Amino acid sequence: MREATAVVIRREDYAPPPYWIRTVELTFDLDPAKTIVTSRMQIERNEAVPAQPLKLHGEDLNLLRVLANGESVSFRHEDGCLVIDNPPPAPFTLEVRNTCAPEKNTQLSGLYTSGGGFFTQCEAQGFRRITYFLDRPDVMSVYTVTLRADKAKYPVLLSNGNLIEQGDLEGGRHYAKWHDPFPKPSYLFALVAANLVCREQKIRARSGREHLLQVYVRAGDLDKTEHAMRSLMASIAWDEARFGLSLDLDRFMIVAVSDFNMGAMENKGLNIFNTKYVLANPATATDTDYSGIESVVGHEYFHNWTGNRVTCRDWFQLSLKEGLTVFRDQEFSQDLAGSPSARAVKRIDDVRLLRQHQFPEDAGPMAHPVRPDSYVAIDNFYTATVYDKGAEVVRMMQTLVGREGFARGMTLYFQRHDGQAVTCDDFAQAIADANPGSPLAERLEQFKRWYSQAGTPRVTSRGHYNAETQTYTLELSQHCPPTPGQADKQPFVIPVAMGLIGRDGLPLPLQLVGESAPVGTDRVLVLHEATQRYEFVGLEVEPVPSLLRGFSAPVVLEDTLSDAELLILLAHDCDPFNRWEAGQRLALNRLLAAIKGDGRLHLDEPFLDAMKAVLHHPALDPAFKELVLTLPSESYIAEQLEQVDPQRIHTVRETMRLQLAQCLHADWEWAFEHHQVQGGYSPEPGQAGRRALANLALGYLCLAAAEKNLPVWPGKAYQRFKDATNMTDRLGALAALVGAHHDLAEVALERFHQMFKDEALVIDKWFALQATAPEKEGRVFTRVKQLMAHPDFSLRNPNRARSLINALCFSNPAAFHRADAAGYVFWADRVLELDAINPQLAARLARALDRWKQLAEPYRSAAREAIARVAAKAELSDDVREIVTRALAE
Repeated sequence: MREATAVVIRREDYAPPPYWIRTVELTFDLDPAKTIVTSRMQIERNEAVPAQPLKLHGEDLNLLRVLANGESVSFRHEDGCLVIDNPPPAPFTLEVRNTCAPEKNTQLSGLYTSGGGFFTQCEAQGFRRITYFLDRPDVMSVYTVTLRADKAKYPVLLSNGNLIEQGDLEGGRHYAKWHDPFPKPSYLFALVAANLVCREQKIRARSGREHLLQVYVRAGDLDKTEHAMRSLMASIAWDEARFGLSLDLDRFMIVAVSDFNMGAMENKGLNIFNTKYVLANPATATDTDYSGIESVVGHEYFHNWTGNRVTCRDWFQLSLKEGLTVFRDQEFSQDLAGSPSARAVKRIDDVRLLRQHQFPEDAGPMAHPVRPDSYVAIDNFYTATVYDKGAEVVRMMQTLVGREGFARGMTLYFQRHDGQAVTCDDFAQAIADANPGSPLAERLEQFKRWYSQAGTPRVTSRGHYNAETQTYTLELSQHCPPTPGQADKQPFVIPVAMGLIGRDGLPLPLQLVGESAPVGTDRVLVLHEATQRYEFVGLEVEPVPSLLRGFSAPVVLEDTLSDAELLILLAHDCDPFNRWEAGQRLALNRLLAAIKGDGRLHLDEPFLDAMKAVLHHPALDPAFKELVLTLPSESYIAEQLEQVDPQRIHTVRETMRLQLAQCLHADWEWAFEHHQVQGGYSPEPGQAGRRALANLALGYLCLAAAEKNLPVWPGKAYQRFKDATNMTDRLGALAALVGAHHDLAEVALERFHQMFKDEALVIDKWFALQATAPEKEGRVFTRVKQLMAHPDFSLRNPNRARSLINALCFSNPAAFHRADAAGYVFWADRVLELDAINPQLAARLARALDRWKQLAEPYRSAAREAIARVAAKAELSDDVREIVTRALAE
């Protein structure tokens, strides 16, 4: 904790390291209270940098000894660093011996204990909490690691790379020695010492090389590891097939731990995972959980090349690895989905996530470019902008050079930079150089504004049809609103995938003025100026434009499409994303009209008929139908408004939900009955889609029944809850009862808890379901406060804290934003309480009020007061102080 103003780190101040650490030998004598760490580093001068003192980062360490070439050396401490002003002539060997206290490490950064074992998390700057080191990503070293510990308590000893030696020691202890032949930065170091069991699988790569895959979990969880192992095998096969990238170690290990700040960590050869993204069986995990495991396992494995073999020069380049690897895991999941419809569902899910989290970030006080220019705490920049918008930037590159061209660019990237720490510019240059003549290569410098300019561009489209000349003129304009520190934005390069559709729903041929013949029915327009016009010829009927197909750029599209035109797109567009988007806009238009008007909403027949048509459409997949018929979230609705009254939004949206439930009652009954899954459980997309639509229907049926106090459907839901053979259906039935606030919900919640009280991840779902229930008369907020005192609740476990507190503050606006300000008081109390334990977790919670200036009164003043109360705390972590200071800035 710090009282003084924290230091701002700026990208423009980057300087190469004055020293290299070529090899490091680490020895750990593991003890929860006092672990002894001995580090022997081979240090060389960086001759390109003027001579200067050697500064090694360290935090919360007890220094025992410092030797240079075996002799004592003079040193001092300065700003958390161990400084040697006059190191011996390089190269030389530096030995540092220190202790740390893993059991006291509640931050879960560095070396800590969980469930009786030792685990590490070193990204971004956790290694300095283990031993003194040049803890920066551009210092890459070859590691040899020896672990020594009590054999009975810690029978499994793991670290990066390949196991080269192991054996017993005196006093019931044992050791294991690991060597990683690939140079890596310290943030990729990992160790695990615990009592674990293992699922193993041997595979043979296309090269003929054999590898051992291992998934380590606590005893009792082995039956929940099959899907994670299958996902790992699929990831390895996909990366070889799609990009020619092979596994480069003899073994690849995944370890699951219940106390973890993030989802998972890509440490070289030893990935440490939050249990949430490893453990799954049909009884305890939903279809969404299975999908999440597949995605995260893929993501961390793909980091082996995009992040590990080629890493970041500095932390400003974080999206070099994260944005690229999110793109890769999205492509992986889409390819595994198989059918075009299942691929589209995955794409829509990814865009919903982007809009839900990244677009608000771009519009708030924490807005920053994909490649930030400055930070106080780097942990605060593991953001939706770096990850998800960064992935969209990579996707635009693929759109501009084509799928094969992108693969060529990836090959060139690794040819140039394997084993190096590089920048986002280096990646973009490789993709462009591999595709000369492409729109990316021709406008590379302008395209790179996506890395340097914050904010979400807004693309305005206007169309005019001339019946006499049978031409259609499309005008596209772009502008980007100001963001903190960036008032004026230059035009981006924006790929706009598009098509034109006739009023009869048929796709129209696309021929621009100057072209000799039509070129298909879809194409990509490259918008690179403030305004551009495109004239299409040979059109006998007035078209309906279908723009930004597949969400080809992370922008907000503003057009003048009428309800009638949106209905045409919903019914006929061959692009699934725009078909879904049309349905969402039809619902959003009605919601916004009521919110901005007198608050009354009455659904019209054309809208209801369109929803019925989607529900009964024989050619549409159930998963797609579920997406179309799920209303825009309250948070997304809020982002469309200049002044936000969360209670008004909630009331209007609940009114629409109820009217959909009542007006389509017979259709929901049909949907529920006709989408039951017969046979054994599988998380494959076909089954998952049927379950999703059936559970949506059940929710609507219970809502309608609760309004009229009819017992039939709540009774069926409760029976389904009791009889379900998988967690997706059981939780879906429980959610239907909880969402309708039916009396049976209390009985079902108690029964659910008794059934799964020993399954931590399932109890997380139990907490989250109650925290995200639709607010009604203050019941949900009151319930959350009561659950804080539940014996199963703990602030120290990140999953549990997120399942209740973050779920309320981020995912339930009506329960959080209360007129009496009780939600903001609750938020401030929890931020301060968490900050004393785990600053990373506290800082993420602090982001819940990023958009307080958008709120109407009395919420706005009350929210500001809560933020100011947190900011006034003298001892506050850099992580939280940066968030609240930026939030309060005018």
